[in-house]
Amino acid sequence: MSKPISGVVFDIGNVLIAWDPQNLYKDLIPDEDERNYFLSEVCPPEWNVEQDRGRPWQDAINERLAKFPQYEEWITAYYERWEEMLGGAIEDNVALLSELKDSGVSLYAITNFSSEKFEEAKRIFTFLGDSFIDTVVSGDEKLLKPDLEIYKVLLERNQLEPSALLFIDDTLENVEAAQSIGMNALHFSTKSRLRTELQQLGLPVQ
Repeated sequence: MSKPISGVVFDIGNVLIAWDPQNLYKDLIPDEDERNYFLSEVCPPEWNVEQDRGRPWQDAINERLAKFPQYEEWITAYYERWEEMLGGAIEDNVALLSELKDSGVSLYAITNFSSEKFEEAKRIFTFLGDSFIDTVVSGDEKLLKPDLEIYKVLLERNQLEPSALLFIDDTLENVEAAQSIGMNALHFSTKSRLRTELQQLGLPVQ
């Protein structure tokens, strides 16, 4: 490693807070086959990601209602009951975030997140608004990871050297993009030993 890591860049969804549409729809649509159809064909991931790219939620809901009017209740729930998709803070990682901040490590975030829903998330999880020097939100920038341009927004806006940063994300493609632009990067999963990995990189966590 060319130089010590002085800043850590966190992804947010499924790194610091858990999110899964199943958390809501397993109650709304008890039948598994019907639920899987709804989440793969009516409101699929590729539809939701366009809100992360900056599409207004009302436009997204109207587009689905025009195509699938018979699913009005379930479609509108995706927006109106979004909070019920959350699974809470990922406490071990939030503890690491706090330790890094208390130790003086510069903290940043790059997240694929709807602008509207990120404001909601910050009200629920106050550490999202309190921890970071800068948060690059895809919905604000109209850019999505792993597009290298979204990483450049963070680097250029804060005059950062990528080799002095560690990026943490639960999506391997996003991790590889960060590495390609010169960042150190870790792929987080439920099997990760993130605390140990940070210690091995010389970061000040216990």
